[in-house]
Amino acid sequence: MKKFTLSGLIIILTFSSCAMSQEISLENYLLEYNYESRLDMKIKSQDLLVLLNENKVQLIDIRFKEEYKSWNMPFAINIPLPELPNNLNKLDKTKIIVTACPHKDRAIIAMTYLKTQGYNVKYLTDGLIGLAEYLRGNNAYNFIHKL
Repeated sequence: MKKFTLSGLIIILTFSSCAMSQEISLENYLLEYNYESRLDMKIKSQDLLVLLNENKVQLIDIRFKEEYKSWNMPFAINIPLPELPNNLNKLDKTKIIVTACPHKDRAIIAMTYLKTQGYNVKYLTDGLIGLAEYLRGNNAYNFIHKL
């Protein structure tokens, strides 16, 4: 009886964790899209930095390698947008994934793709340029000393 109960519990937990991170089709994502979805897909630099300090997010810079090499945020992981589907193993499904590029166009594409793959994902609304602008002076000092 104990074996059956333990086996049943393992199956239920496995099914539950799969269901929480279940892939969805783009069509279903669009059909279920609402005002709550719209708010949930976005994050601002200030909120991102708080969650980075709490180790609750993973920042993915989806720019091309040349762009990343010319300037980058040392706490971001560079996975260029065209390479994203082949590098999902670099993403931590236990964290919120935040996609970012200089503005937000590619970040939104990456966010949408990752959402269909079952990730808890947001895009950086003010982009990497906004993040760089925010991380000046005292804000940079405070963030780095908390990190």
